Amino acid sequence: MTPAVRWSSGHSLDEADVHKTDAITFHCSEFFLDQRHVITSSSNPLLKEAIQLRSASMRLRTGCTLVDGRREIRAAIAANVEILEVFFDASDESADTHALLEVLASRGSRMVMLATRVFTKLAFGARNEGIVALVRWKAGGLAELPSVFTAPIFVIEAVEKPGNLGAIFRSADATGIAAVVVADGRTDPANPAVIRSSLGTVFSVPLAVASTQNTIDWCFATNRRIVAASPEGAVEWHTVDLTGSVAILFGNESFGISNLWKESSALNRLSWQEVRLPMCGLANSLNVSASAAVFAYESLRQRVSKP
Repeated sequence: MTPAVRWSSGHSLDEADVHKTDAITFHCSEFFLDQRHVITSSSNPLLKEAIQLRSASMRLRTGCTLVDGRREIRAAIAANVEILEVFFDASDESADTHALLEVLASRGSRMVMLATRVFTKLAFGARNEGIVALVRWKAGGLAELPSVFTAPIFVIEAVEKPGNLGAIFRSADATGIAAVVVADGRTDPANPAVIRSSLGTVFSVPLAVASTQNTIDWCFATNRRIVAASPEGAVEWHTVDLTGSVAILFGNESFGISNLWKESSALNRLSWQEVRLPMCGLANSLNVSASAAVFAYESLRQRVSKP
């Protein structure tokens, strides 16, 4: 018997919404051969509840989210994220997808097969890989981060676009940034679009979500220098020490860094330095994710260059 869903209202597969078929040949384990049920109705309760996880309010209420794509799901597995359910396209014959489904089934995830036209209602964007996982995962708080880091951290304040936040996680992962703090976040790190654009690195990079004021207090308590990326910076990025106990700060795409940081610096609560990237054209700044990548690799260069 298919286990009851473990994250929301406990809907089970409804015989009125599934179609038993011999037309689908699924060459995997006996698990799949025993449960060849294809959901063919977009009104199926399991599907409708999963789709609601595209909404921030539902993610907040349930502590669950969706993970789109094979690489991202593998990253979730590697990070020991709890994968509750797996929705997959019944027409997908990819060996890579089938191998991943075997792994997920062996871990105890509930497998839900969808007709293609139904799966497209759940899938995200153009990069439809025929598989979506429903996971229990949300970001923690500052108290869950280590008090001491051997590498810099990123503080990302009020960034709005999921693609930018996801790309920042990719840069942090690639360059050994020790943690990412999302301060006064305007997009949820558990947003499926963030997860997708991060290629799942949001699961592996230590992460905390907090208010800007609490982040400032935490930086003060843990004795972190603040290096703020700003077009008004007095010095260029490569002249500043980006190693050790430093928090590299990036602001909102439109209005930059909030005044709370400068006010705290004026009260001598923070070691504060604004740093710029040179701009030779008409624009006065790079996209925030591009700026983060530049700072991340400069920090890595400095760390590997030290004797």
